[in-house]
Amino acid sequence: MGRASARTRVRRIRPGGTDSRADTLAVEEPLEIRVAGESLSVTMRTPGADIDFTHGFLLTEGIIDKADDIAVIRYCNGVDDEGRNTYNLLDVTLRNDRRVPETATRNFFTTSSCGVCGKASLDAVRLASNHRPADDHCTVDVETLARLPDRLRESQKIFSSTGGVHGAALFTTEGTLLVAREDVGRHNAVDKVIGWAVQQNTLPLRNTILMLSGRVSFELVQKAVMAGIPIVAAVSAPSSLAVDLGAEQDVAIVGFLRGESMNVYCAGHRIVE
Repeated sequence: MGRASARTRVRRIRPGGTDSRADTLAVEEPLEIRVAGESLSVTMRTPGADIDFTHGFLLTEGIIDKADDIAVIRYCNGVDDEGRNTYNLLDVTLRNDRRVPETATRNFFTTSSCGVCGKASLDAVRLASNHRPADDHCTVDVETLARLPDRLRESQKIFSSTGGVHGAALFTTEGTLLVAREDVGRHNAVDKVIGWAVQQNTLPLRNTILMLSGRVSFELVQKAVMAGIPIVAAVSAPSSLAVDLGAEQDVAIVGFLRGESMNVYCAGHRIVE
């Protein structure tokens, strides 16, 4: 498997002088996803949990509804200059009744910072979810929410050594950590979390909270909607379109969650003081 971090030497300049030392970087490599041998997407990601990522990506793109929609998923022979497998190419075979919808068509290359780049239109992004968050009437108390950023931070091992990745975690509304993942792309980290849940056959993700280490963008709320997640919380701000989608789909958006302070942007009935 590919490495999640790499070592390099840096020249450090400080007020007290200059020195040279080893430093750790988060690895960023391309992952090509093929369906039935045809390229669907190339995304830049941190190696690790690629099977989770692919399940989550296909679910949030509306290509699969459950793990059984995938017949086979395997690494193909992508090799480097020294003939070693790079583990940067995954081929997926869908069940006979599954097809890639036209709305899933993307530009061939997606960067680690772009979750919906290449979409033909905003209408194509607003995918139809089979797991409506509005059907879930769960709530969470503010004391539980206040503990989540530290719990996520404790799970971010790659961030601790590199400072260069985003984190996403899934909690129950009682505050129990279910899964945490990291990636150079914030949307990749979310896909890895959702992909784990797909393989656990736990969709829709009722009574859960998606906790993010950064900001809340539209595509992250869209992914939550596709998985049936009713609450999204983050240490930073949401975008206006993220809040619009949250209000439309009854997903609570909590931003600037730092200690006992937080902003509730929509679906406030889910947050109990």
